[in-house]
Amino acid sequence: MSVKKHLLRAVVTCCLFLNLSSAHAFVINFQASDFGKTTIFSNVTTFALSIDIAGPLTAGTVYSDPILNSVSYNVSGSLAATPSGFPAFALTRAIGRAEFYTQGSSLSFEVAAGANLTDGLQLTDLVGDFIFNGREVDTGRYHPALVELRSDGTGRIQNPNNFGDTTLNPSSGELVNVNFGEEYITDLTFSTTTLTLADAPAAVPVPPVGLQLMLLGFVGALAIRRRLLPNHQE
Repeated sequence: MSVKKHLLRAVVTCCLFLNLSSAHAFVINFQASDFGKTTIFSNVTTFALSIDIAGPLTAGTVYSDPILNSVSYNVSGSLAATPSGFPAFALTRAIGRAEFYTQGSSLSFEVAAGANLTDGLQLTDLVGDFIFNGREVDTGRYHPALVELRSDGTGRIQNPNNFGDTTLNPSSGELVNVNFGEEYITDLTFSTTTLTLADAPAAVPVPPVGLQLMLLGFVGALAIRRRLLPNHQE
């Protein structure tokens, strides 16, 4: 291998090390215990949600249906007289990156340009509302969740407008056709400054001093060798 290729390999190795976490993901997490809850229709007060976003958490970024690694959540409770006819439900969903959007779901929030993310992502770091819409089209499910968190410290979890064209719900034997909140509605309250949606971004790792010196020495030695070799070829 030529000296030039050795030099290139050393530089690339160093750059890769410095940028190991440049494309790291971040995870949004929250659960029922983070909120004050007031049931409006039915009695749904148990839920937890985790959204693994395939990209860095950065200030001044609009996240409108971002690329996801996965979504998982659960929601459960007892029901009033609803279109499903169920007395209660317990829904657990583990959704891959492609399935979430193809089933009709969406995700949107915007991080303010001046957001301080050193302590994580709070509602005060957002411009406008955080909206997770777990709507499912033609999956036969009544109870996927729509979660809205507003900048004034209020929010809501309810069923979105789930509907279907061909897939029957296995328990009711019917096509799902429910409008917003026809299965459950629970209003939420929270502190916009203390409710942390995501941890602070991880720092980009700095190579240990020993590794830095080793790489620099290696590159330097190859450069000297390249100058001394007679009739070197590229």
